[in-house]
Amino acid sequence: MVEKWLSSDVTQARHDGLLAVIAVALAVAAGIAVHRIVFALLARLAKRRQLEFGAVVRRAGRPAAYIIPLLFVLAIFPNLQLPHDWVARVEHGTGIATVAATAWAIVALILLAADYAKSRENQSDDDNLRFRQVETRVDILSRVAVTLVAIIATATCLMTFPEVRAIGATLLASAGLAGLAVGLATRPLLENLVAGVQIALTQPIRIDDVVIVETEFGRIEEITATYVVVALWDRRRMILPLTYFIDKPFENWTRRSSDLIGVVMLFTDYTMPVEAVRTELDRILPETPLWDGSVKAVQVTDTNAEGMQIRILVSARNAASLFDLRCYVREGLIGFVQQHYPTALPSTRVEAAVVTRENGATLPELPTHEPMVQQ
Repeated sequence: MVEKWLSSDVTQARHDGLLAVIAVALAVAAGIAVHRIVFALLARLAKRRQLEFGAVVRRAGRPAAYIIPLLFVLAIFPNLQLPHDWVARVEHGTGIATVAATAWAIVALILLAADYAKSRENQSDDDNLRFRQVETRVDILSRVAVTLVAIIATATCLMTFPEVRAIGATLLASAGLAGLAVGLATRPLLENLVAGVQIALTQPIRIDDVVIVETEFGRIEEITATYVVVALWDRRRMILPLTYFIDKPFENWTRRSSDLIGVVMLFTDYTMPVEAVRTELDRILPETPLWDGSVKAVQVTDTNAEGMQIRILVSARNAASLFDLRCYVREGLIGFVQQHYPTALPSTRVEAAVVTRENGATLPELPTHEPMVQQ
């Protein structure tokens, strides 16, 4: 009699377990179907541009493919007749899945909010300072928030295991050396997270800023939660921790605006008329779109025994245009001097005295001014 009763209980348990598996599979299939239908409609609306669903499809598509089936499973979970030995394991797995789904949903909302904040700013202007300010602040804060959400979610999932809780209690009980070791191990991460928040609020650097770091010219390409990527002029990438831009000095050429003033140095002989250089500069600058029309100047800034130093100031909308403009002005002025004032090129003067021989003959007299090799 007892064996028959036990056999019937085992059969009933297997039957209930099979029904539970079938019900969960149907719930997952229904959730996947609903997800595909909903996001197919959103993608179609985004392509037609009737509504701005592009960011929703891009950011929420993958987490929703996991969250919607999970919601269907959680909806039928109270009505499942689970075998007794399954209950604890299923509840544990469902709890971990719920924590992960919640964290993923929060991350998707953070990224959606970041996209919305950046989309409200105009990035098409030449001097898009406002957009770069918003982009930098939003990117850094969103990455810091995502990192914190991931840490909290992982810690919450781990704490659902009794073994991990026991280890945590042991560490807290002997918090001397263990706490010091954990603190030292996490110090770089915490320092960079704090530096990221500080950079986001004070903005010593922004996305697309032109900077000089470690004597290298580059542009801020990416700011993550822990490091900064600087794209150098020769297509190399310099990776620096966030704390670098808090602790060390560097040059930011676009801190207030992107327009810059550049210098072109011209070395000539004293016979070069400076007013002619000013006239030629007035002629060649309007011919190029590189010049922004703001600054132009010609000044003699130094003289020495060999000649004089003429400094030309010009301005441009950004660093790239300024470099090309300086090269353009330098080439134009050198060509102007070569064509119209060749004797004003840098030269070395040689003086020679007439020497008389004993028989009264004289050596040919050397010129008192002889141009030598151009410097």
